[in-house]
Amino acid sequence: MNQPHKVYIALGSNKGDRLKYLQDAIDLIFKQIGKINIISRVYNTPALGFEKDVLAENFYNACVFVDTHFSAEEVMVKLLTIETELGRTRGLTDIYESRTIDLDVIFYDDDIVTSALITTPHPHMHKRKFVLQPLYDIAPKMMHPKYGTSVGELLEKCDDNSTIEPINIWLKNPMKKYGFGDFNYIAIEGNIGAGKTSLAYEIANDFNGKLILERFADNPFLPKFYEEPQRYAFTLEMSFLADRYQQISDDLSQLDLFKDFMVSDYDIYKSLIFSKITLPEDEFRLYRKLFYLMYRDIAKPDLYVYLYQNTTRLQENIKKRGREYEQNIQNDYLEKINTGYLEFLKNQTELNVKIIDISDRDFVENRADYLWVLDEIL
Repeated sequence: MNQPHKVYIALGSNKGDRLKYLQDAIDLIFKQIGKINIISRVYNTPALGFEKDVLAENFYNACVFVDTHFSAEEVMVKLLTIETELGRTRGLTDIYESRTIDLDVIFYDDDIVTSALITTPHPHMHKRKFVLQPLYDIAPKMMHPKYGTSVGELLEKCDDNSTIEPINIWLKNPMKKYGFGDFNYIAIEGNIGAGKTSLAYEIANDFNGKLILERFADNPFLPKFYEEPQRYAFTLEMSFLADRYQQISDDLSQLDLFKDFMVSDYDIYKSLIFSKITLPEDEFRLYRKLFYLMYRDIAKPDLYVYLYQNTTRLQENIKKRGREYEQNIQNDYLEKINTGYLEFLKNQTELNVKIIDISDRDFVENRADYLWVLDEIL
């Protein structure tokens, strides 16, 4: 999975309900750009740069630290769209005007970006105390990639003598509404190509979860099974049975004091679902007996999420990720797996199951779809 980019964004408002505009901007940054990690305090700061005869209300300023998968230019486009959505109008001159919201990228990773749309680090950040102070709240040791100086040192050396004062109202992080901390162990399940690994990765990254990924890529029998399923079915399923038992035993027993919960991209019961499809009846009975002997003491997930996708979308995803040994998977095999999962879940009384149809969603490429899935889960 691609690691998210680290973006620091400055927010300011000196027109209308300033605090509400800041909060609305943060909510929209979360919805359209990415995970909100940290929000600074809000500071009351004088309006600088305005004409002497212009009466301008003080600004409320803040900074946020965001994880995103968008490029620097894409982030800037989205920030401009958010400004417009919140009523900001830009004049045709360089004269300073009061604004409902002002959003600027201060840092984008450690990159130095210069384009017609965006310059990072922001070229005037080191001159502006109303940027440096809230930025210092959340990233005091962040190094300026051009000057080789920390935010704390920039603030100390800043020539801006304007008085800025913190206010006793804090902006709310929209991430807090998602209560994944209510669970100890979440399993994300689905058919081949349903997106379970991608979703497990995003949830773990966004909500401080310990990620448990199935080590299917190390199984030497998987490519052979797709070539000769009848010959290698039992060998493959027994191999998976042993591997999953070893992995889930290890992962569930190893506490991580720095993580809030565990999230995996598989559940142990998938072994029964797949083996029922791939094995003859007599071999399946033997396999099932071994399964229950091995797994009777393994902890069950507090929440079991099944991602349903129709066969057409599954095949599109399989082709897109390009694993050579998967390219000849037939539709009827995928349909049997979907049926096997749904029959298994229909008869489950011990698991807390959530089935989500994502056939018309793309939570990997579309953040709105990702947030929709989170809402469906919780």
